[in-house]
Amino acid sequence: MRELVAIDLAAGPAFITALRQIWDHGDTAFPLDQRLPVPARTALLDAIRPHRLLADPATPPTALHLDAPPLADGDALVVASSGTSGAPKAVVHTHAALAAHAAAVHARLGVDPATDRWLACLPLAHVGGLGVVVRALITDTPLDVLDGFHADVVADAPTELGTTLVSLVPTALDRLDPAPFRWVVLGGSGDDRARPANVVHTYGLTETGGGVVYDGTPLPGCEVHIDGSDHIALRGPMLARGVRQPDQESLTAVVDEQGWLRTGDLGSWADDGRLEVHGRADDLIVTGAENVWPTAVEAAIGSMASVREVAVMGRPDPEWGERVVAVVVPVEADRPPSLDEVRDHVRAHLPAYAAPRELVLTDALPRSALGKIRRADLS
Repeated sequence: MRELVAIDLAAGPAFITALRQIWDHGDTAFPLDQRLPVPARTALLDAIRPHRLLADPATPPTALHLDAPPLADGDALVVASSGTSGAPKAVVHTHAALAAHAAAVHARLGVDPATDRWLACLPLAHVGGLGVVVRALITDTPLDVLDGFHADVVADAPTELGTTLVSLVPTALDRLDPAPFRWVVLGGSGDDRARPANVVHTYGLTETGGGVVYDGTPLPGCEVHIDGSDHIALRGPMLARGVRQPDQESLTAVVDEQGWLRTGDLGSWADDGRLEVHGRADDLIVTGAENVWPTAVEAAIGSMASVREVAVMGRPDPEWGERVVAVVVPVEADRPPSLDEVRDHVRAHLPAYAAPRELVLTDALPRSALGKIRRADLS
C-alpha cells in the first residue's frame, strides 16, 4: 500500500534525507509547513490525513491516519494549496509529472549538473521552494537547502557555495544583487519592475508543479490557450494528477477531457507573442462599465517615491458598481501620499477610470509565504 507520509522537518539536509527515504520506500510525501501555529497545523493534518508523520529520518514515521485510503502507484507528492477559497486542497503530483517539469525547466535554463548548483531558500511546503529541491534530486544537480531566506547568506551563496541557480520572490530579490547568479527564477507574485537579463519571470500554479511559462514563453511541452473570454488554460505532462477530496476516497482531475487546466486567470498574447497575465478573473474590477486590472494600477502607484507597497482592490459603489481602492504602505508614515496625488499619478500612466477613488493607509500588506498579496484579507 502506497502511504502518504508527512515530513515535519525544517528545510535542510534532514528534509532531503526524509524525502529520499519516503520515495525509496515507495510512498508519497507531504511537506508540512512548520511555521503554522498548532491549531492550524492540527487542522491541516486532519484535512490532508497523511498515514504517517516523519519528524526524524533516524526513526520510523509515527502513525497518524492509518485508515485513510492509499495513494496510487506513481504518486510522488501531495502539496497543500488553499487556492482562492482558503480551504486546503491536497494536490497530488506524480513522479512522471515532476520529471517532466524538471526536464522542461532545465532545458529552458540550459542547466548542466556538472557546472550548475541550485539554492533552495523558499518555504518547502510550497511548490516555489519545493520545486527547486525536486528538480535537483531528479536531475542529480548539486543542491544546497537553507532553513529560510537570509539575504546575506543568499547574497554570498555564489561565492561561498558555488550557487548558480536560485528561485526567489520579488520581495526577496529586492534585498540582494542578482548579478552573481547565472539565473534567478522569479515567481510568487506579480512583478512589473525592470530586472536584469538573468532574472526570468515565471507563471504557474500549484497544479502545474511551479512555473510553466518563463518570461511569457511556455516551457517545452507546455501549451497555453486563451479563449474568447480571455481565460488562460494550460496543458502538458507536468500537470498534477488531481486533487484528493476530503473523504480521501476520490480524486478530482484538475484537467478537462482534452487535458486542459483552467487556471482562473485572465490574459492575452502580446504583439511579440508572449503571454501577458492580467490577474485572477475574480480580481477584475468593473467600474462604470470599464475593466480595471489591479496589477496595472499597482505598478503605476508603486512607482511613486512616497509609496513602499501597494495593493489595489474593488469595493461596491452605488454609482460606479465598483470603485477602485488603493491600499498603500507609505515610505514615511507621517508623510503619506494623498488621494489626489495618487489619482494624478495613475492618470498620467493609465486611463482616468483606473484612478483610485479611495485611499487606505496601512503599516503592512497581508501576504502569503511566497509574497502573494492576500486580497481577501485587505481591509
